[in-house]
Amino acid sequence: MATILSFGASHFPISDQSLPLFLLRYSPIPTPYLGFVSSGCRYRRLQFSVSASRDRKVEEKISDDRRAGNLAGRRRSLGMEVRKQVEKGLSSEDGVVDFEWKWPLWKELPMRYKLIGTTSLAFVVCNMDKVNLSVAIIPMSHQFGWNSSTAGLVQSSFFWGYALSQLPGGWLAKLFGGRKVLEVGVLSWSLATILVPNSAGFMPGLVLSRILVGIGEGVSPSAATDLIARSIPLQERSRAVAFVFGGLSVGSVLGLLFAPPIIQACGWESVFYIFGILGIIWCLAFKFVKEAQPPLDAKEEFVKEAQPPLDADYFDFRERPMDVVDHFVVSKPEEKSRSSSFEELSNSLQDVPWRAFFRSRAVWAMVYAHFCGSWGHYTCLSWLPTYFGEELGLNLTEAAWVSILPPLGSILVTSIAALFADNLISNGVETTTVRKTCQTIAFLSPAICMTLSSLDLGLPPWEVVGVLTCGLALSSFALSGLYCTHQDISPEYASILLGITNTVGAVPGIVGVALTGYLLDSTHSWGLSLFAPSIFFYLTGTVVWLLFASSKPQTFT
Repeated sequence: MATILSFGASHFPISDQSLPLFLLRYSPIPTPYLGFVSSGCRYRRLQFSVSASRDRKVEEKISDDRRAGNLAGRRRSLGMEVRKQVEKGLSSEDGVVDFEWKWPLWKELPMRYKLIGTTSLAFVVCNMDKVNLSVAIIPMSHQFGWNSSTAGLVQSSFFWGYALSQLPGGWLAKLFGGRKVLEVGVLSWSLATILVPNSAGFMPGLVLSRILVGIGEGVSPSAATDLIARSIPLQERSRAVAFVFGGLSVGSVLGLLFAPPIIQACGWESVFYIFGILGIIWCLAFKFVKEAQPPLDAKEEFVKEAQPPLDADYFDFRERPMDVVDHFVVSKPEEKSRSSSFEELSNSLQDVPWRAFFRSRAVWAMVYAHFCGSWGHYTCLSWLPTYFGEELGLNLTEAAWVSILPPLGSILVTSIAALFADNLISNGVETTTVRKTCQTIAFLSPAICMTLSSLDLGLPPWEVVGVLTCGLALSSFALSGLYCTHQDISPEYASILLGITNTVGAVPGIVGVALTGYLLDSTHSWGLSLFAPSIFFYLTGTVVWLLFASSKPQTFT
């Protein structure tokens, strides 16, 4: 076992001079450092570390000299000795150990943080591939002569596949582990995105390619929920959910920021090729990160990463005793799947307590709240660039850049909401109260702002943009409300519960996006076609959520 050495220095006056005295001490921290202590006792960290194995000779010399009263006489020689050791590394009977630079920066991060970080990056790519069509639909409509109804049909086709894959995604995440399902999902939607330009001239082919994109992206929320539910404790859950799903807002910003110049420079086809390749690169990097992990046993990995006082229930042993860290090293469901028969897979699906789910009022509250939130989110995500372009008379680039403002605001609000929720829970506020508060903010804020935008109040266009930006940004409080509730009530079935609610939540993407285009052709009113339905669902969703939502753990037996 390596002994960690760290050195300090202080000044003592001798012969009118201040010479450094280096003191040797053992440090219990896993990553050593050399700390310099000045006469004012103010610490200045050096940017390197030193380690040695079973070499205590220097410390023993200090102890002997201290007992003999000769410490002052040895400080100059000891200082020179330490300087030499710092220059050439420490030698021991086990060999020479050089400096251990902490690079790359994520090398020392706990495994759960690495997984959360890479999962968030997957969601960045996810929304980049989702919003690219929101920008490309404008030149595509001009090239192929599509009206608003046809454009709405093309954009809504994504949600057909998105809705179809929700429940299968939740079941597969529970069976094989969220990590593997996420990897396959990213690869699938990336390849399907690359196929879009080749099928654009043939409507059934275009619709099919977007359905495939939706299927790939549809399994990702359940996979991420499975990862969070198994690896993140309650005290960190709001921040983990916000960080992972906050990648969607970052992806929207990056997609809307880079898609217009790419389209103008290389044509609308290029944005699908480039964004699709980014997903493939993520898959390769994710594979590399996974293979670079040390092949530790699950218990060893837990011991290395668990930190008191959370280690007692850090991974919720009562909920998942069999696969505490299955996503960190080797998933036990994944091992089992290699030899599973179709009959075993069918039995695992039958073991899910479907009836118990639908007897729970809390589950029904989540289902309806997810539907209501998705209606406003998906319709605005699909139609805002067109809305800003027609209302403000902006060109493609300007309309897309203005559309960046709501997701950009969401990034800020997400971090605030996560800290707000976790701090309340840490201070003893009931989890259900916290989730209801956050979700109410997420619903009422956009409802009020959309109402102001749709009324003829004589507001200048840019003030309307500001009002909408505030409302849609505050809707991100849902990441600390609804999106945490699945893990709160059942970490074991969190992925399946999200699959259920997300299936219903994908319906607005199918119906709402297409209906908005139809109403726009019929009424020529953005207030009636885009805002009025969203306001209705935000208000009714608030009522249902306050009455029936709950975050109390449920057994579903």
